[in-house]
Amino acid sequence: MKAVVLKQVGGPENLILKEVPAPVLKDDEVLVQVKAIGINPVDTFVRSNEMALKNILRLNGNEENIILGWDISGTVTETGNTVTKFKKGDEVFGMVNFAGYGKAYAEYAAAPKDHLALKPENISHAEAAATDLAALTAWQALVTYGKIKKGDKALIHAAGGGVGHYAVQIAKHFGAYVIGTASTTKLDFVQKLGADECIDYTSEKFEDKVKDADIVLDSITGDHLIRSLEAAKKGGRVISIKSDFEGKIEARAKEKNLFVHRMMVRSNGDDMKQIAALLESGEIRPHISGKYTFNDLPEAHRQLETGKTQGKVVIEV
Repeated sequence: MKAVVLKQVGGPENLILKEVPAPVLKDDEVLVQVKAIGINPVDTFVRSNEMALKNILRLNGNEENIILGWDISGTVTETGNTVTKFKKGDEVFGMVNFAGYGKAYAEYAAAPKDHLALKPENISHAEAAATDLAALTAWQALVTYGKIKKGDKALIHAAGGGVGHYAVQIAKHFGAYVIGTASTTKLDFVQKLGADECIDYTSEKFEDKVKDADIVLDSITGDHLIRSLEAAKKGGRVISIKSDFEGKIEARAKEKNLFVHRMMVRSNGDDMKQIAALLESGEIRPHISGKYTFNDLPEAHRQLETGKTQGKVVIEV
């Protein structure tokens, strides 16, 4: 089968199209003929960072071909001996083996049955692949850790990005009042997603405008997290995707009696089913800003690294 392999850690030019052996199924896995692949910032991070490559993919050091990626949508072509929930011909989607070795940049992927859900008929494979990691991150941040409920005030940072644009829609589904931060060029987009208020972070300090958020979802590095603490009300909840709660940040969180959590998204088929239901009902929709072919996968990485992507970037296989 064809796969895009990482020749060595470094730039996008190190992603090479190559013929490799097809996956060998375990008893609890299904073989998926991949129709579309979602690209995420973590993909570009592990591609360019030796420690991240080893720690996130959990490599054993003797891999002949390193295949990146976790987000897939496609058709089941074979099932393992213990698999009963899926059958040949089913259209499925999911984030495979995260954290771990997903091997999504390939024509076929072996996926644990508990990491997948049936793809709703009303969305394309490209839309499904664009949903996996980003929507799961938003769901687990807001629902699993944020305990979001009707009437909450939710502050969503980077609301026009991959995770952010799902977070806005998921928060609205639960009946929250949503405030999204974004750059000037993405404000209209965030408003159309359903945000009740939009803050232009290039010209306004969100912590001056918001001081009583029940939930803050922070996906920005640097001193951004301590600023987010100031936007949360006492006893509120702050979920971080990229930064740890250490030093003065931890101390300030204790002063305000905040629940704080640094999360890493995990593959979870039950969560994927919840997201699939929202896709089927039309309550959430993926926004795809760029589609690329398998051959142009390095260019998709370059686009994502501009930091200006609105919504998601996908590969159609």
